[in-house]
Amino acid sequence: MKFPYATLMVQGTTSDAGKTTVVAALCRLLAQQDIKVAPFKPQNMALNSAVTADGGEIGRAQALQAMAARIPLHTDMNPILLKPSSDTGAQIIIHGKVRSGMNARDYHDYKPVAMQAVLESYARLQQQYETILVEGAGSPAEINLRDRDIANMGFAEAVDCPVILVADIDRGGVFAHIVGTLACLSESERKRTIGFVINRFRGDISLLAPGLEWLEQQTGKPVLAVLPYLHGLFLDAEDAVEQTQARRGAFRVVVPVFPRISNHTDFDALRAHPDVDLQLIGPGQPIPPADLIILPGSKNTRDDLAWLQANGWREALLRHARYGGKIIGICGGYQMLGQTVTDPHGVEGHAGSTPGLGLLDISTELTADKRLEQVTGVCAFTNNADAEVNVEVRAYEIHMGVSSGLACQRPAFVIAGQPEGARSDDDYILGTYLHGLFDTPSACSALLRWAGLGSDTTVDVSALREASLDRLAEATQPLLDALCALPVRAS
Repeated sequence: MKFPYATLMVQGTTSDAGKTTVVAALCRLLAQQDIKVAPFKPQNMALNSAVTADGGEIGRAQALQAMAARIPLHTDMNPILLKPSSDTGAQIIIHGKVRSGMNARDYHDYKPVAMQAVLESYARLQQQYETILVEGAGSPAEINLRDRDIANMGFAEAVDCPVILVADIDRGGVFAHIVGTLACLSESERKRTIGFVINRFRGDISLLAPGLEWLEQQTGKPVLAVLPYLHGLFLDAEDAVEQTQARRGAFRVVVPVFPRISNHTDFDALRAHPDVDLQLIGPGQPIPPADLIILPGSKNTRDDLAWLQANGWREALLRHARYGGKIIGICGGYQMLGQTVTDPHGVEGHAGSTPGLGLLDISTELTADKRLEQVTGVCAFTNNADAEVNVEVRAYEIHMGVSSGLACQRPAFVIAGQPEGARSDDDYILGTYLHGLFDTPSACSALLRWAGLGSDTTVDVSALREASLDRLAEATQPLLDALCALPVRAS
């Protein structure tokens, strides 16, 4: 079966309608046919990101889609990444590198420049791949964002590609979402919309048939596929924190959720671990008794540190440590564990210094340069008297800041022969800049043993992800069949 589109864009009636998973599924289906396919998202706003082979940073969703396509991650797959640092401002990342921080108004004025970067990346991908599957952002019906749009129909119009529209029936109002979205589009945008995908359906599909007939009569466009609700998929989240608590085992791991939490995909392996009871604790909730508390990454360390203290979590952390509980800090969480976090140049907001939790003898200075690197190394922490020096870890670094102090003389890991991270003298507190450290099964087991879990059970997140992508692709085959059967418009 030959796929008839050089470029196809997947847009959604809402955020989280299923754009990411539809693109990932189509990438896997085409890859299974040995078609050279690449994912592309012109503009992504997310705090979950991944480090690419060319030393840049892209949204986690595009990393997942590249894995589905079985190709290396590259910055051209997500040329514009916005990482919110406040309610009105974001760090602007172009072609994988930090350009600057901007507020919403300044970025709106900057969009024509950003569009040039988008088109440059798209042109490079065109030269390398037979098919490009493009993911939109949010909804194309946001009237206030249509001027200078580069993320949805603005891009589709610029490159003249067809669009399919995805709607989530599980949320309710699916027909209103589709008809209302079309009503907000221009005539040319409606024409380039070649059909609809109704996502996350569960129930008797015969009961849906009258609605599908009505929708096709009202719009003159086909429903290309009705995709089922798939339970238990193990896929990287684009941004939103998974609210389902993974209460599997007896070993209690607690993660406080900061307002600017970043790369919370760090905990996916723990969510899937049969011996772990993973609990994500939100604002206003007390930190419950735990065997291990993990402070996650943060896009705004000082503000999230102040927020943590305002929620009364500092006292809970100190009490946990005082009674022998283990604590791990990752990236921004690592910085919070120290004596001070200083931002002399206002990298994350206003310049100044904030007292840390004082649990590690380190101090951190935030810097303008961001470290982006995929790394491999070994564990340097200890479990009782036995050094875990031969246990491999594969991870990545995304951070702006340098931490130093006496605790760094007791590193958590050794990366390329150099010490990384820090541990307290009593070995109850561990800090590291490494993201994804639980994804390496051996390192995950070693860390959990260090924290007190008496089990060597491992979880292979790569295998879980691959199985989920194959399962997702199988369920999406009807959409591919429908796309291949449609008359093809010029693109």
